[in-house]
Amino acid sequence: MKTRKRMTSGYFSESFTDRSDLSASNPPRSLKRRRVSKSGRDILGHISVRHQGGGSKRQHRLVSTLDQIAGEEAKVLEIQYDPNRSARLALIELTSGQKKYIIAQHNLKVGQILKVSEKVAVKTGNRMMLKNVPVGVAVSDIQIYPESKKYIARSAGTQTSLMAVDGDYALLKMPSGELRKIHANCFATIGQISNIEHSNIKFGNAGRRRRMGIRPSVRGKVMSPKAHPHGGGEGVNPIGLKYPKTPWGKIAIGKKTRRSKSSDKFIVRKRNGK
Repeated sequence: MKTRKRMTSGYFSESFTDRSDLSASNPPRSLKRRRVSKSGRDILGHISVRHQGGGSKRQHRLVSTLDQIAGEEAKVLEIQYDPNRSARLALIELTSGQKKYIIAQHNLKVGQILKVSEKVAVKTGNRMMLKNVPVGVAVSDIQIYPESKKYIARSAGTQTSLMAVDGDYALLKMPSGELRKIHANCFATIGQISNIEHSNIKFGNAGRRRRMGIRPSVRGKVMSPKAHPHGGGEGVNPIGLKYPKTPWGKIAIGKKTRRSKSSDKFIVRKRNGK
């Protein structure tokens, strides 16, 4: 981490992740796409996600996973910064000469050879099925179900611990503390996701958040009563309600927000320990 001391009244102490070990080359044209900003609006133009808009221009990187090329080997060419995610990206080259992006693991080195199969050596960056991973090994970038293109544990510094393998399912301890069953034929990558110090970043000033596309949040207390249930009154007053509420009048504290889902049966223990 790099830290910059406070210079003016508009700045607080801010910090940055060290990028001296990253490649400064541009992404290959075949692996990037134009990013269209929606500013949090749906197809009707209504704001569906608040506090989004503006920000610096950036392009999407097309990210793959090694299980899509099972049976092949890949060589790590570069470790690059991705403006659209917290983790780093690794540019790899397959034995066929094709280049792809994957999410880089912590301590992944340039020139390292990555392997993917049902069972490979337990080495950082290699990818294999959960049923063949030794118990206690940290894994990440995990398929939700076999042959799925949806994955979990992909943000910076994330890792899950393999607790046990029983029959067709593996028991994983998620970063939130939740114990969840995942099918043992799902692929997972050995190691922890890169950029583990991301959570320690101090933004320091409001302009840095605006360049990220994050617009300011306004307290409900300072709004009019038409705009928010907490609004109205003179000066600094309490909200005048038994419980805080959302802008739409729903209880904001203590109310369960998770609806009944078909995946609930795979949760052995929830994040709150129940």
